[in-house]
Amino acid sequence: LLYLAEAVDTVLGGALDGAGIQPRELDGLDGVLWAPLLHAGWQHLVANTVPVLVLGFFVLAGGVSQFVMVTGTIWIVGGFGTWLVADGGTHIGASILIFGWMSFLLVRGFYARSAGQITLAAMLFLFWGGMFWGVLPGVPGVSWQGHLFGALGGLLAARLVAGANRARYHRVYSR
Repeated sequence: LLYLAEAVDTVLGGALDGAGIQPRELDGLDGVLWAPLLHAGWQHLVANTVPVLVLGFFVLAGGVSQFVMVTGTIWIVGGFGTWLVADGGTHIGASILIFGWMSFLLVRGFYARSAGQITLAAMLFLFWGGMFWGVLPGVPGVSWQGHLFGALGGLLAARLVAGANRARYHRVYSR
């Protein structure tokens, strides 16, 4: 889907990129829905491809309904937070999801008390933990706000999944 969106954007001369998040502008609020699907060219999309595939796969391994809930939470929290506090310009890219999925995967094992998930989190942190420098301001043209709020959305999603799993456990085993 991301590659299809970029192909259409290329044919349209980059016209879709303007549909991203435009901070604190009412017209830019609908960009929350489109921003993770849009990229500032092929290089931007290619840079996001491996993290989207790997982290998305690990989140999807928890089941389709969990994937939808986690991704939806990150998408909305990341997008709305970016809209609320970002500087001007248009904010686009799947980094909102990447940072959210990464933070979700790093903390869900601690909520679930799962040695396997904690081990996966440690491996992901060793391999990609440096990406979290991207939540800090300073790199021109990079939406650190999208990274930060995507990561916060992932933390919230981990908490929500843990609560849902505990409630399901108690319903099944308290009978």
